[in-house]
Amino acid sequence: MKRQKKKLIAKIAVFLFLISLGGGAIGLAAVAKIAKTLPRVDQFDSRQVAQSTKIYDRSGEVLLYEIHGEEKRTVVPFNEIPVVVKEATLAIEDAEFYGHPAYNWRSVLRALWKNAVSGAVSQGGSTITQQLAKNAFLSPEKTLTRKIKELLLSVQLEKIYSKDEILGLYLNQIPYGSNAYGIEAAAQTYFGKSARDLKLPEAAALASMLKAPTYYSPWGTHIDELLERKDYIIGRMLELGFIDQEEKNRALKMKLKFSPKSIGIKAPHFVMMVKEYLTNKYGEEAVARGGLRVVTSLDWNLQQIAEKTIADGVSRNAKLYSGKNGSLVAQDPKTGQILALVGSKDFFDVDNDGNFNVAAQGLRQPGSAFKPFAYVTAFKKGYTPETIVFDAPTEFVPNNPDCPITVNFSNENSECFHPENFTHSFAGPVSLRNALAQSINVPAVKVLYLAGVNDTIKTANDFGVTTINDPRRYGLSLVLGGGEVKLLEMVGAYSVFAQDGIKHKQSLVLKIENTEGKIIEEYKDEAAQVIEPQYAKMINDVLSDNEARTPLFGANNQLTVPGQDVAVKTGTTNDYRDAWTIGYSRSLVAGVWAGNNDNAPMQKQGGSILAAVPIWSEFMNKAAADRPLETFASPDPYYPTKPVLKGEYVVNYEINGIKFPQIHDILYYVNKNDPNGEDPKDPAADPQFANWEIPALSWAESNIANFRNYNLALPEIRGFAHPSSSAEIIIFSPKNGDLTGDSVSIDAEIKSPNPLVKIELFFNGALAETRSGSLGNNYRYRYDFRTTGGDFQNLITIKATDALRGVITKDVIVFK
Repeated sequence: MKRQKKKLIAKIAVFLFLISLGGGAIGLAAVAKIAKTLPRVDQFDSRQVAQSTKIYDRSGEVLLYEIHGEEKRTVVPFNEIPVVVKEATLAIEDAEFYGHPAYNWRSVLRALWKNAVSGAVSQGGSTITQQLAKNAFLSPEKTLTRKIKELLLSVQLEKIYSKDEILGLYLNQIPYGSNAYGIEAAAQTYFGKSARDLKLPEAAALASMLKAPTYYSPWGTHIDELLERKDYIIGRMLELGFIDQEEKNRALKMKLKFSPKSIGIKAPHFVMMVKEYLTNKYGEEAVARGGLRVVTSLDWNLQQIAEKTIADGVSRNAKLYSGKNGSLVAQDPKTGQILALVGSKDFFDVDNDGNFNVAAQGLRQPGSAFKPFAYVTAFKKGYTPETIVFDAPTEFVPNNPDCPITVNFSNENSECFHPENFTHSFAGPVSLRNALAQSINVPAVKVLYLAGVNDTIKTANDFGVTTINDPRRYGLSLVLGGGEVKLLEMVGAYSVFAQDGIKHKQSLVLKIENTEGKIIEEYKDEAAQVIEPQYAKMINDVLSDNEARTPLFGANNQLTVPGQDVAVKTGTTNDYRDAWTIGYSRSLVAGVWAGNNDNAPMQKQGGSILAAVPIWSEFMNKAAADRPLETFASPDPYYPTKPVLKGEYVVNYEINGIKFPQIHDILYYVNKNDPNGEDPKDPAADPQFANWEIPALSWAESNIANFRNYNLALPEIRGFAHPSSSAEIIIFSPKNGDLTGDSVSIDAEIKSPNPLVKIELFFNGALAETRSGSLGNNYRYRYDFRTTGGDFQNLITIKATDALRGVITKDVIVFK
């Protein structure tokens, strides 16, 4: 054994002697042979160093996740590394770094002796330059050849780079444990902050780990040894003159707060979506090693509110309704940027598929949350929020003897379709406003029929719902949630309403920079007007109408947000499998889903009002607390021509002063594809007519006193049209702009497709004359009138009303 030790000492000594003096052909040849195998160090600082891709929130300050290969690293310029980090590292690793060449002879000789005594190459004695050479270029094996390479590389490094450059390269290269390479990754990993914000004791703690990162890990069993080594380094810094006594005392008193050990990910479902986006666009290698800096759209404050709200809400639902999961998405409707996303209650709950992202991946039936797409399509066709339909037990499968018009709710024939309402009651005549606000099912199915299944699907597609795209798969049950949608897309679709018909493409990323700080991708708003503002405004007006929804939700419900104008829609599917609430203000839209990942139903009627609304309400109240009030714009005035479109379910025809009140469902009065056009000549030609009309008449018989006096035959009037382009008022004199003097003679003719029952003349807005009764022949009336007085400028208005209460007007302005 002693002979082997002497042989090793002699061998090392010869090698070192030959290297130092450059003598001996054999030694030089050996050194030259080793030198040929060395990598080039002259391009060390320009070589491609693997760096982590970092994903931040929208502020660019909160690190959500680092995507990395085997090494998690962020390169920091030398001048941005705090002095305390440099000095703490020098104090423990190489106090004489700035005073010696690439190696320290005393340390080398000391290491040689200890290695000789132990019989193996185990003692390092390496300078910072040597450690850099070893970590950057060499394998971790402990052999004499590797040690020679380390010395040769160190000499080359010192010839090419300054001491500051070498120290900077070292601090960006050295491993700190837990896959953290370099001081920035270490600061983020162990203290949750940037290296530039490290304090003296924290810098000393990180320097303490360099000798044995696993042993000295703050998450291991040697935390006391780590703290002792940290205090030792602080003492060494005083000895070396890096700090004074006061700084030492202050540093020793400061209690370190290490970050909890975790996988280092915030907003995990959102981050995984961003990672997938990056990988698809830039490739695995670029994302894992390219050092991209990704600033996302996520608002970390809102995300924390969302996560807590979901956690609390799901815990409550689990106890009350056996609903064990939930999801939430919040979006800026003005930009399409996703502000918060919780894909499930707990991403790390592997046993319950917690990593499954319900928001982006889950296909769930939306229940009544789909209704606004049918209603807005109907509004586009000419129906109005005031339009009346009958809410009565209705069978929607016509001409099928197995599905009788007189509904039997115990009939379980799958071919039939006669939906019930949430309240298990029926309201009779109801406006579309109240039907949508109170989420009444039977009117919604009628609206879908009037709007058209195909056209409604197209509207949903235009708004951004991509999963419902084959009209052949769906019938009238679509409006009650017969299709499957994603929460993320539904939130995006509702944002179109918030923006008066403008769709902004959803976005997760605001900016991406490469390692040189060059912007390689930046958010750009992609907006398109997908429906006319008027119809979106109508939906907003209805869904924000608290009075309209009060009969179902109560006046003091959870669908209002103090200081905000909000519109909300809920949805619940059969057996309470899915509960939804989606609502929005002008500046924030949020959607909540509650249910179970395995599609098991919630119990005890855990529908939207009980399971989803409280979660949505809590989030919106907190999220909108500091947002300014922005009110929805009111719809422009609209003038429907037919009583049923104006909110009148009793239509009073008046012939020769006699009224003929009529009560019918809407198909009696309208062609479903042209509601403002002429009355249908044969309403029964519509396949749904009988199925709607008979329940409406049944309701009227049960609820209208003296109903026998209604729906009497109309004398030669059935089939009359309503005022349209064929109705006209022609004012022969005076003409617009005429000078009339003190006396004005008015000569006009009124033509209408229906009998005229009233003509009114207004002079500067004041009623001047009324003529009523059966007016004119063949629905024409020649009107003349003389008036005196007035102002310098005068407005004359003629208003004509027909037997169906259709109204037309005509104005002229004259001067005195």
